[in-house]
Amino acid sequence: MRMPKWFVFILLAALCLPVVSAQAQTQEISIYLDGKQIHSDVSPYILPQVNITMVPLRVISENLGADVFWDDRNQTATIIREGTVIAMTMNQTYAIVNNNSIPLDASVQNRQGRTMVPLRFVSEQLGLQVGWDQATRTITLQSGTATPAPQPAAPTVPAPAPVQSGSAHDLRGVWISTVYNLDWPSSGSYGNVEKQKQEYIQLLNELQDMGMNAVFVQVRPASDALYPSSLVPWSKYLTGTQGKDPGYDPLAFMIEETHKRGMQFHAWFNPFRATTDADTNSLAANHVAKQHPEWMVNSSNKLYINPGIPEARQHIIATIMEVVNRYDIDGVHLDDYFYPSNGVFPDDTTFQAYGGSNFANKAEWRRYNINQFVQQLDQSIKSVKPQVQFGISPFGVWRNIANDQSGSDTRAGVTAYDHMHADVRTWIKHGWIDYVAPQIYWSMTFSAAQYDKLVTWWSNEVRGTDVTLYIGHAPYKLGTTETGWQSAQEIINQLKYNTLHPEVKGSIFFSAKDLRKNPLGLIPELKQYYQSR
Repeated sequence: MRMPKWFVFILLAALCLPVVSAQAQTQEISIYLDGKQIHSDVSPYILPQVNITMVPLRVISENLGADVFWDDRNQTATIIREGTVIAMTMNQTYAIVNNNSIPLDASVQNRQGRTMVPLRFVSEQLGLQVGWDQATRTITLQSGTATPAPQPAAPTVPAPAPVQSGSAHDLRGVWISTVYNLDWPSSGSYGNVEKQKQEYIQLLNELQDMGMNAVFVQVRPASDALYPSSLVPWSKYLTGTQGKDPGYDPLAFMIEETHKRGMQFHAWFNPFRATTDADTNSLAANHVAKQHPEWMVNSSNKLYINPGIPEARQHIIATIMEVVNRYDIDGVHLDDYFYPSNGVFPDDTTFQAYGGSNFANKAEWRRYNINQFVQQLDQSIKSVKPQVQFGISPFGVWRNIANDQSGSDTRAGVTAYDHMHADVRTWIKHGWIDYVAPQIYWSMTFSAAQYDKLVTWWSNEVRGTDVTLYIGHAPYKLGTTETGWQSAQEIINQLKYNTLHPEVKGSIFFSAKDLRKNPLGLIPELKQYYQSR
């Protein structure tokens, strides 16, 4: 269902409210958006133990300009607005925001038959301007961003010379998401070849001017393709319709433009995601969910290709090798879409068929499946193009020290090993990957998962191996209220800390759209930092 834009901002803002006295809480909370009062049949309320304000999801859907969905079966609320996708499941301690797990102090609740969501969290993700008057118990929301104070003009500095294609030294990369048209191409370019080309050229020019020398472009967002394929359909993010020919080869064009600038091009694949929702009606006839429904697993209203089926894993490898064989790419890149970190993944039948008594438990079997996939994909790539780099960007925490004494000194609610069943340590030990790029999306002062502790841990993991370490950074968090993200200096401090570890050979930023927004004045800081090196 569609919701007006102004209402999504309301939902987000209430999340930021402080706790007030028990006497004050007897007074109802009022919400104003751009000076106009918002009314609801269920009043917002504060959870006193965590100081979080809850508001009805319906209020957002009716007033804010975001798409809001409620999956009753999985008890999951999804909010989509301007490229940001937020999924929150009842009783879970984390949310999924653009495929990344983020801790939650309060999740979705039901009250008087209404779905209630935490305003503070949503507001942080959607960028609302929020005010709170304790005396009148009033929330004020502004749908526009505040105008920043004038800053002195940053000196113009030339971009540093880019790393030549194929070099692994001092990589400065950017993830370019195509799913939901997050980074490229825009939904307004559907069916317009020249517009899509110009958008990509402009994107590359801006990134290179910042000092970037590599792009990681999502060419398989949902078991589809941004290139002509004999195995999978054209992506709907090119034309609005899955299976529709966009009139050119976007991948060939992007590689050519990227290499013109001396930049690396890594083809980024979502390995096991089949769809972004469970509706198969709009899928092309040659989509894997239609051709092999027996391979599909519905988890949290998304379809996944079951990693436990060997034939299904080989299908994914074949789709990747189609690109390796046909295109002059510098690398094959996988994100952390293995087993989903949230929700139930019903694969008991597959476990009985393929795991049985050979494994102590299902978790061990799942890790075996992913290990087989990674090892076989590595062998396939190296057998035809050994110069092509194969890398993976896992979730930033392998295991917490509480669960494994060799794990990191963290308290993450999700870990790669236990939740995605991604045994990254084994991949590194056996050399099945050329590089690892953990998504360390927390600040230097976030105690539950501290950036510097994690960089040190990952540096120790790759030391003495042939596996290169890149670090995944989160400029998308700049300006949010999460600990440590109130200044662009956080990113610069992280880059400086990386230099203390010779194992760190570069950085990758998520994502292009967030860098281009110049959050908190990051761009001139980045340019100055890279120019000085």
